[in-house]
Amino acid sequence: MWEHKQVLITGAGGFIGSHLTEALVKAGAKVRVFIRYNSRDGRGNLEDLEPGLLEQIEIIAGDLRDADVIERSVKGCNAVFHLGALVGIPYSYKNPREVVETNILGTFNVLTAARDHGVEQIVHTSTSEVYGSALYVPIDESHPLQGQSPYSASKIGADKLAESFYASFDLPVVTVRPFNCYGPRQSARAVIPTLITQALACKEIRLGNTETLRDFTFVTDTADGFIKAALSKEGFGKVINIGSGREISIGELAKIVLKTVQSTAEITVDGARIRPSRSEVSRLLADNRLAKETIGWEPQVTLEEGIKRTVAWIASHMNRFQIGKYQI
Repeated sequence: MWEHKQVLITGAGGFIGSHLTEALVKAGAKVRVFIRYNSRDGRGNLEDLEPGLLEQIEIIAGDLRDADVIERSVKGCNAVFHLGALVGIPYSYKNPREVVETNILGTFNVLTAARDHGVEQIVHTSTSEVYGSALYVPIDESHPLQGQSPYSASKIGADKLAESFYASFDLPVVTVRPFNCYGPRQSARAVIPTLITQALACKEIRLGNTETLRDFTFVTDTADGFIKAALSKEGFGKVINIGSGREISIGELAKIVLKTVQSTAEITVDGARIRPSRSEVSRLLADNRLAKETIGWEPQVTLEEGIKRTVAWIASHMNRFQIGKYQI
């Protein structure tokens, strides 16, 4: 299916984007990636690709807010996977304007270029954070959207732009809404690497709210959801949850990590890591029936197995982490 297809992936230097890039190169696609420019010529997580794969990729660096570079990046592509965004809820508290401009204007630029160049398949990336604290569970795609942080509000705006381009211009776009994703290459901005690095190196694990409930999906499963969404015309115009359908509290998750690494570290609550009460999303649990019915996706990696794989990767890359530091 992907052989000889020209594909663009925005945000390819990120966590999920690098895994998606790897999968598509292996599937035979001609992959072009768009990454955020930096003066060090850093390529983010793309530098962790298997040997030989990076040389097969065309790399364009720039800023999502620059319509000209986005137009050049999209030109000639059969499919676009739009993952590029400024992520991180704490970061959006500190720099809300940058987050809004990048996530909304950047998405507008990608959608406009895809429309103007007749792209056949567009996968737009949402986030389960747009649902806010669950009003009911499991959360299906009809759940109300609640902007409880500048980041989630920016993603709601981007999602609605994708919806409007499908309705107004018949753009073949599907919105994929991942729940909490984890796995190798993830930064300590996320809770699972934070847990694992501290469990491996410290006698104390410092966390924020340990009662919040989350739905975790291993990164290769999430990437598979993106690919299956692109392949199914049934998904055009729809929002599709990509989640495991299993919820777990952060406190219980910490116990699984401690057991996996055979650590006796104690768990303590760090007030600096607790989000404003009205902004904290207390519960997320995916209803993934639409993904199963529409694109034929369901998770393959259990949480316990995924934690083992993630521990193994982090243990061999501990020099990349500032252990115990609260990273926004």
